[in-house]
Amino acid sequence: MTSATQAYTYAAPSSLVDGRLGLATSGGRALSGPAVAPRFFSGVVTQAAPAAAALLGVADVALARYHQPQARPGWVRDPVVTCNGDRLRFESFSACGGVYARLDLLNGALDGEVFERGTTNVDVNAPLREALARIGARDPLHLGVGLDELVVTTMDGAVVEKKVPLPERWLRGFAEVQVIASGMDQRGELTGMAAVRFLRGLPRKGTVWVAQAGRELKVSDRQVPGSVRLSGPNRLGTLLPLLRFAKSLRVYGPADAASSAWELELPGMRYTLALSPESWRGFSGEGAVLDDLATDEAENDADVVGMLLNFEPEVEIGLLADRAGMPADRVRAALTQLGVAGRVGYDLSEAAHFHRELPYDKDNVILLNPRLAKARKLVEAGAVHLEGELATVHTSGGARRVSPADGSCTCEWWWDHRGSRGPCKHVLAARIVARAAVEVSR
Repeated sequence: MTSATQAYTYAAPSSLVDGRLGLATSGGRALSGPAVAPRFFSGVVTQAAPAAAALLGVADVALARYHQPQARPGWVRDPVVTCNGDRLRFESFSACGGVYARLDLLNGALDGEVFERGTTNVDVNAPLREALARIGARDPLHLGVGLDELVVTTMDGAVVEKKVPLPERWLRGFAEVQVIASGMDQRGELTGMAAVRFLRGLPRKGTVWVAQAGRELKVSDRQVPGSVRLSGPNRLGTLLPLLRFAKSLRVYGPADAASSAWELELPGMRYTLALSPESWRGFSGEGAVLDDLATDEAENDADVVGMLLNFEPEVEIGLLADRAGMPADRVRAALTQLGVAGRVGYDLSEAAHFHRELPYDKDNVILLNPRLAKARKLVEAGAVHLEGELATVHTSGGARRVSPADGSCTCEWWWDHRGSRGPCKHVLAARIVARAAVEVSR
């Protein structure tokens, strides 16, 4: 696993003083272009206590390492905030890469002025965390995202700098999550105290399956029809402090019951956690994006679609297809390509992509799929030979027999994972060549 260093630079630390929460912003991108410290929003959060607790939850996930938590000291990664005009979205990833968290502060929870749309990092420091934890139900909360709202409690004009490693798998996880989430649908829902009882009754360790049974969610030690896999239930820990505010709990899962997503509906906001299939397994190796990225036109299509994005809260694929003059399936592949660069996410509740721009250096978000890079090298070396519906891929380790249609291969990767973590490099190479052959024959 490789990593790069990302520097967060803030003009001052974020602070909460006399009911005024000022979140310092780092470098990012706004609708008007790159910004050093963009100012997005100023106004009142109408539901102060759940908003403060949920923001703290997002910050907690950014600090957490759920798999082997004592393996290495925690790295401080600041959450990402996106202003989509009618809402603010706060996102983070766990250090182990297996848990994704997002808080959506919706229009019903915000009353104020939007100055700009865009994405940046926000400083969440230790004193701010302590202050957020003390906010009560009756406390007023004025939120400012951007420098003009800061109440500086340290040295006047103090510059805050943080340098942290950004592992390749952590950045790739943002791309994988939005693709995996787009294949999920709702599998269950609980309201009120039923949600509280269910979450508090979960075991902390192991793997269980959860399925809707009438008005309840039932936990089983084996997979049943319609169930969702939950590995490492302790990874749902940041939901627990929010239960006193929860209106409902929704559970999402894909057809293969591997990853899962858990969404708390709070007053005027939503808090979502997405979990990888195993507590030791990060999202970055899932390979869900690789087939879309392997298409020849995906990169060019991404350039066209990317120019049409304007930090919309919901990206309408049909509208984009019309405006870009391309089929919907190519728009979806383009969105995957944009996801690799951190430019789109996926909202399960609204079943729609949203536009954001991860505020990381360009060099940190390219070449993040080594499997695909190796597949392209095999193609360039002429190592792929099509034989009807099968293919032979010649490598230094010997010849691999590949079925591009079902994704099977004679390599160790396929035998270990059987397609559960995306295609191997040999299958990808064969599919690239097969696709090119079809184009030539037209």
